[in-house]
Amino acid sequence: MPFPALRRSRVTDQPPVHEPTTRRRQLLGRLSLPERTFVTDALRTETVGGVLLLAAAVVALIWANVWPDAYESVLDYTIGPSTPLHLDLSLADWAKDGLLTIFFFVAGIELKREFVAGELRTPSAALLPVIAAVCGVALPAILFAVVNSGSGGHPGGWAIPTATDIAFALGVLAVVGSHLPSALRAFLLTLAVVDDLIAILIIAVFYSSGIKFWALGLAFAGLVLFWFLHRRGVHGWYLFVPLAFVNWALMHESGVHATVAGVAMGLMLRCHRVGDEQQSPGEHIEHLVRPLSAGLAVPVFALFAAGVTISGSALGEVFTQATPLGIVTGLLVGKTVGVFGGTWLTARFTRAELNPQLKWADMFAVAVLAGIGFTVSLLISELAFPGDVALADRSKTAVLVGSLLCAVFATVLLKLRNRHYRELCEEEDRDEDGDGIPDVYQQDDPAWRARVTGPAPHSADEGPADGRRTDR
Repeated sequence: MPFPALRRSRVTDQPPVHEPTTRRRQLLGRLSLPERTFVTDALRTETVGGVLLLAAAVVALIWANVWPDAYESVLDYTIGPSTPLHLDLSLADWAKDGLLTIFFFVAGIELKREFVAGELRTPSAALLPVIAAVCGVALPAILFAVVNSGSGGHPGGWAIPTATDIAFALGVLAVVGSHLPSALRAFLLTLAVVDDLIAILIIAVFYSSGIKFWALGLAFAGLVLFWFLHRRGVHGWYLFVPLAFVNWALMHESGVHATVAGVAMGLMLRCHRVGDEQQSPGEHIEHLVRPLSAGLAVPVFALFAAGVTISGSALGEVFTQATPLGIVTGLLVGKTVGVFGGTWLTARFTRAELNPQLKWADMFAVAVLAGIGFTVSLLISELAFPGDVALADRSKTAVLVGSLLCAVFATVLLKLRNRHYRELCEEEDRDEDGDGIPDVYQQDDPAWRARVTGPAPHSADEGPADGRRTDR
């Protein structure tokens, strides 16, 4: 009878009313293959740099506590010309103002690339890391201000616990042997990139003083020349490196923190590919400069900035005085709650769903890891209290303690899921046909499936594909 068949047709032609016809947006889903390749290469360099950063911090602590006079004499050693731009700086200042400019130059390229070709190129994709980064900056600053609102507090250090150090975080992951899926690593990298942008804006706005407009104007003209030559396709490191140094020196003379010049030049590079380019100029330059930043600039800065005196009384002050306590609270509590809360609220109000291979506990662990605020936090500690060396040192000690606590807690949380992470990483990296492309990016391709599994088997009723009989 035709009626049952007709009834079934009506049922299947129209979806049930209660079933959604559109798929919900997924948080921390699988990266595209080009993005995954870029993230993998970038994080490999940052991981090596993170290990060197950890080693430099340990050396600085040993040096400053065992041979304090020698350490201070090296920090205060002055080198450079005093005229015309007052570049007779101590080695500590060269590391803080000079080497970190390389770090922020790479950060500027990363940010530009994220906006034009990476995770931030579309508003929907940018929403998660941007909101997480903003919340991860705002809440630590608020907690610091609350802790320092009474007598004896120093509200001027509110920006110290706002930064995330991606190199230090990856160094911790490398040391403890924890695996993280590429989606979580990419989120951490993008979060740190946005975090660095906010940090440099804070430094430029709140920690610049005595502006010399003639020097600032010349620095701006030099940046325009840098942009013009780059956009005209002019090549040659022998031209751009001296120009970059002049721009940096003029920015340093102007009273605006010199690292702003690094970010500005990084943002000026073209980071989208044209024609048959294998790499954009920005990607190529970043590939060349990133090892210098991660392997030399940041570790040397840590060597000159992390050397603080560690004693029972100094550690006691971290948890009894308002300024260091505000820093530790901001890093451990503010960063964790800010990053995790911002991510959860984004998912809640955009009705997005988390990648089914992950859990919210994984995001919480990454949020704790984001509380490691080493490089930029040490820099802001010096900028926030330039006239009080003792307070700056207590702030640095608090940064070290807070970052260490975040590293320990994150390690414990990540270790609980490390077996699952390892399985996910193995699945992401599996390449059975050896063509250099992970299988997860080809599993829906019939041609790839035929190469890996061979021809589909035939049933006995169908017979072989060539039509010949096999019975005897």
